[in-house]
Amino acid sequence: MTVSIPRSLFVFSVLYGGMVTVAGVLGVKQVALGPLAVEAGIFAFLLLVVISSTIAELHGQKVATSLVRLGFIPLLVSAALIQIVMALPHDADMYPPAIEAFPIVVGQSARMMIAGLIAYGISQTLNVLIFARLSRGEGKLVWLRGIIASVVSQVIDTLLFISISFLGERPILGLMAGQMLTKVVLSILLVPLLITLFVAIGRRLDGKTAE
Repeated sequence: MTVSIPRSLFVFSVLYGGMVTVAGVLGVKQVALGPLAVEAGIFAFLLLVVISSTIAELHGQKVATSLVRLGFIPLLVSAALIQIVMALPHDADMYPPAIEAFPIVVGQSARMMIAGLIAYGISQTLNVLIFARLSRGEGKLVWLRGIIASVVSQVIDTLLFISISFLGERPILGLMAGQMLTKVVLSILLVPLLITLFVAIGRRLDGKTAE
């Protein structure tokens, strides 16, 4: 039996899996955007938000929610592989600075890994739910629905991740406020353009024209 998968769903699913795995690595770097500061993983997470919302728009809430759940597979597999590689002895001729840098770049505490999994699952599921419910079956104002869903889900993501990762270890209110502000600003600036572009690309891939 041949199963036909829409081209847009295939392409965006591949991209989604890649963004899930790279987000944690990018998050090691803190970037300054004028007066705002945020971990660089936000750019991958914003793409996750845009892709899941795009799939909800093109293929429905149920398909998009399934994609979010399937995203746990590359997350867990990559986390397991990282632990295995870190446990293996390094080559004697390996570039010395890389030996010290590798655990810093890819290593995370168990608490942060759990926080990441929880924050990802809840925030991305919430993003799809809000985006789809705001549609009311009309499929209009994609850019506005994208902003609202992204802002809410990114705020929840920050609350969960920082609270689970750092509560009791360091002051978190200032860190949380700064991260939320930056994510809200980036969602407002980037999501409308990206989601409009991705929906248009998806429709073209599927041979459909905008309604």
